Order: sequence, then structure tokens, then C-alpha cells
Amino acid sequence: MDITKSKLSGKTRTEHDLLGYKEVPEEYYFGIQTLRALENFDISRSRLYFYPEFIKALAVVKEAAALANKDLGVMDAKVADAIVEACKRIENGELHNHFVVDMVQGGAGTSTNMNANEVIANRALEIMGKERGQYEFCSPNDHVNGSQSTNDAYPCGIHMAMYMEHLEFIGHIEMVIESLEKKAKEFERIIKMGRTQLQDAVPMTLGQTFGGF
Repeated sequence: MDITKSKLSGKTRTEHDLLGYKEVPEEYYFGIQTLRALENFDISRSRLYFYPEFIKALAVVKEAAALANKDLGVMDAKVADAIVEACKRIENGELHNHFVVDMVQGGAGTSTNMNANEVIANRALEIMGKERGQYEFCSPNDHVNGSQSTNDAYPCGIHMAMYMEHLEFIGHIEMVIESLEKKAKEFERIIKMGRTQLQDAVPMTLGQTFGGF
């Protein structure tokens, strides 16, 4: 369930961006950028958490970036490891209800990217033994989004999500093929009228119909 529709304690943490300060409910793993997106882009009511494979794909992108930044020596290993752990948990289905931005938004996906960055950063902070919002230790921008741009992270995530969905789709197609092959065998002795329309127009079996002959 969307965390923004849950009953909250009333406790908040203060976050800031270039536009100013906002109070973020203590329960939220996302932060100020996501809150602004919720205010500005309440358009389609189709939320990011409707697309779990896309959320998992974004986590894979962020995990890969953290590992690369660690290998290059541009990110502290402790921070990178915490980001990787947070991403793996999201890939396993955790915190998807905190991916709440509308899928129709301005900025070519920036709000989606920041929603992911904030959730991952705050989960990584917990893994490091810090409090949510202590971005001086793990920043959504400087660490989780390090060496990236929405213009590469978002389309990469989209492509990976499509690949994940494709793998699942292949499994369903293989089941259909197997079922057709069984029917082709089952009906191999049943004669039916011949095919026409640029085909041979001779008698055939019902099994041949299912078998694609």
C-alpha cells in the first residue's frame, strides 16, 4: 500500500533543497524532492509502485553505479557497500510502497530518479547506523546518484525493466507452445477440412492446425 495513504505518527524530520525547507514525515524513506513531486505532478494517479520491475531495475542501476564509484575510488567503501545493500533489499521487494511519484511528470523522469535516490539513501543510512535524513553521511544526490544523470539512469532502468518483463513473458510463451504441441499430438488423427487462402487446400488433421503445419 502507498505509504502516503497510511496513518502517520505526526513526527517529522526537516529537509532542505534549493527551494527551501520542508517537514518530511518520519515514516517516509523518501525526502523533500519526492514531496515536491507529489505536490506538483498529481496528474495520472498511476504511481511508480505500480511497476515493481521498474523499481527493481532502478535499484540495479544504482547498485552498479555505487560499485563502479567504489572501484574507481571516488566513493567511500562503507557508503558504497551500504548503498549496494539497500539496493539489493529493494530488488528483493522491500520498500516498494515508498516509490510514490506519479508516472506522468515534468523533467524527463527526474522525480522518479530522485524518489529512488532518496529511498535508497535513507535505507543505506539505516544500514550504516545513522538516522534518515542525515545526508551528510549518504546523500541522495552526491552518493546514490553519483556519476549519473536522470538522462542515463532513467532510460537504463526502463530498458532493464523491459528485459526483466521479457524474461517472464518468454516463460509464458513457452507454456503456450508446450500446450499447442500437446494438442497437436492429441488431435493428430482427427481429419478436418483443408486450408485455403494461398495454402494447399487439401484435407489435413486437427493436430496439424495446432502444430502449425
